Amino acid sequence: MAVVVALALFVSGCATGGTGARDEGPAHADSVSGAEVSSSFAPSPAASASKVPDRTEAVRLVKADPAVSAEVKRELKPCVSDEYPVDVSYGDLTGGTVDDIVVNVLSCGDAVGVASYVYREQGGTYHNVFKTEEPPVYAEIDRGYLVVTKQVYAKDDALSNPSRENVLSYQWVSGGFVQRYDTHTDYGNLGDGDESAAPDG
Repeated sequence: MAVVVALALFVSGCATGGTGARDEGPAHADSVSGAEVSSSFAPSPAASASKVPDRTEAVRLVKADPAVSAEVKRELKPCVSDEYPVDVSYGDLTGGTVDDIVVNVLSCGDAVGVASYVYREQGGTYHNVFKTEEPPVYAEIDRGYLVVTKQVYAKDDALSNPSRENVLSYQWVSGGFVQRYDTHTDYGNLGDGDESAAPDG
């Protein structure tokens, strides 16, 4: 009988322990509390006070942004059902109290980066602080830097084989992004001729 009571107490004690990682909620959820889009950018808030802005809200932010070109806005449509071709990431790029938002707009067919934008929260509203609309391009956050990758194609290059890749790293300094590093990689004509073929075994 004592064993049964002890077992029951053990089980009930475990049941009150919570749900592990799920208790924490989404990453950085507390850092975007109260943030919303400026009325000049969009007619409705881009983020609720309880969660990180999702993909749909990021799309709304881009579409309402006067800094975004008409061409990008025109092409920003759902590919399948209501899924928009965007990659959205969050992190500290500008030293603000709320995570910055990086939005990459992609093409539907081959997911090539069409444009990249960075939005910074200031005074409860998001503002565009960086944009590049020269495809193919892709931006991401890497250890506090904004890293922008641009692929360069020669006239006869296939989409899967660019001739060159430029990687530019930007740092937020005195209210704006400043380029700090750049790396250029020339791929050449891999696979053409015996000299560039991979060795066996």
